[in-house]
Amino acid sequence: MRFLEEDEELNPIVSAVNLVDVFLVIIAALLIALAQSPLNIYANDDVTVIKNAGKPNMEMIVKKGKEIKQFKSNGAIGSGEGSRAGVAYKMTDGSFVYVPESDQQPSQK
Repeated sequence: MRFLEEDEELNPIVSAVNLVDVFLVIIAALLIALAQSPLNIYANDDVTVIKNAGKPNMEMIVKKGKEIKQFKSNGAIGSGEGSRAGVAYKMTDGSFVYVPESDQQPSQK
C-alpha cells in the first residue's frame, strides 16, 4: 500500500484534476446564482425592452407571460392611431395639470 501512496504524491496530474473539479463546482454555483438573479430580464413575466432608443431603427420588444411581440419604428415622429384625450398645462412652479376632454360641452347660463 505504501507504493500507491508514494505514486499519488509524485504525480502532479492528480492535483490538477482536483483543481478542475473545484473550478467546475464554482462555475456551476455562479450559473445558478445568475439564473435566479433579479437582474435577469427573462426571469420576469412582463418585460419591455427598447433597442436603439430615439433612432430611426428603434425597436420595442414586449414580453407578457409567454407571448413576445416586436414593434419596429417607421421613423416618423408622432405617427400612430389614437385620439386626443385632453390637454396638459405646465404651471409656473413646474408642475403639470391634466384636463381631460369630455364629449359634453359645459352648459352656458
